[in-house]
Amino acid sequence: MTGQTYEASVPPLIAGSSYLPSPAVVTLAEEAAREISRFDERYGEHLRPFGALLLRSESTASSQIENLTASARSLGEAELGVRDRTNATLVVRNVRAMESALAAADHLSPNSILDMHRALMEGTRDDDVAGRWRQEQVWIGTSTVSPIGAEFVPPHHTRIPVLIDDVTDYARRTDVPAIIQSAIAHAQFETIHPFTDGNGRTGRALLHAMLKHRGVAANVTVPVSAGLLTNVSAYHHALTAYRAGDPEPIITVTAEASFLAIENGARLAEDVVAITERWASRISARADSAVWQVLDLLARQPVVNSETLETKLGLDYRRQKRALDALEEAGVIVGVNKFKRGRFWRAPEMLGALDAFAERAGRRIRS
Repeated sequence: MTGQTYEASVPPLIAGSSYLPSPAVVTLAEEAAREISRFDERYGEHLRPFGALLLRSESTASSQIENLTASARSLGEAELGVRDRTNATLVVRNVRAMESALAAADHLSPNSILDMHRALMEGTRDDDVAGRWRQEQVWIGTSTVSPIGAEFVPPHHTRIPVLIDDVTDYARRTDVPAIIQSAIAHAQFETIHPFTDGNGRTGRALLHAMLKHRGVAANVTVPVSAGLLTNVSAYHHALTAYRAGDPEPIITVTAEASFLAIENGARLAEDVVAITERWASRISARADSAVWQVLDLLARQPVVNSETLETKLGLDYRRQKRALDALEEAGVIVGVNKFKRGRFWRAPEMLGALDAFAERAGRRIRS
């Protein structure tokens, strides 16, 4: 290895770019933005539990691109503190990163990106680099010891602050079509690769923050990563093309992923409506009964425990027990003891709908 050299990427600055793709790609991107807005309006305003379920689904799909898989049940239990499944715990971190990204949508900045990464990585084995730009050279390739011969070598770490300032300046522009802007900013972020780990998940969270910032998806998180999962190879090839100077493939892949995400998300919405209607039909209770509050929460969070019901609904033990007993008797929930953390209740039908969504998203196309 002595005497061998490598070249690290030096990405161009994009904040002042006047680039637009070909008319066909512009048309595709604008159509995708319109469809996302229609989906957001249709389901975001009128299907209350749906936003929380979509956020979890997008975070799960984004993690799956990085080969981190978790069932809806494992994710739900991890949200309540169960740590026996590492992947589920990492996906929960991705949910937190997505929440951080959406909260920062109206003030995107280098600091808000650091906050996203901190939410993603805190409490993991890489806790010491959470919310910090990398201070070393990294590379993408098979070797773990050297960047020699790597598929891609991101910029030297000293360039990161200027490049991140530039990409966030670009992300705040309002004169570039939203899908084009989001795809390019995401690809530029992945090219910069500003962290030692978690770049993909943070970069996809940034994409969603931009869609919200532009008002394209104001109410719900459209699960674009679920669309990307259908052909991860095409997604990675599009990032490679971007780094070689051709942004069109990543714009095309992002737009097409949006269409797939909307189709899959609409099926999940139909499932959620059907399930909640079935639940309601099985319950006979007064309008002011706590059972309806618990039912509404289960549609958003299909795994709960006593602490959840007390914290989120303000229910004391007696009201909790009456509601949960009624829901168990109606077949809506199943109670289970989980180690020494007390009892959990889960809603199998809603968990099944979420797993079906993930299974549809994970049907990869062969490259």
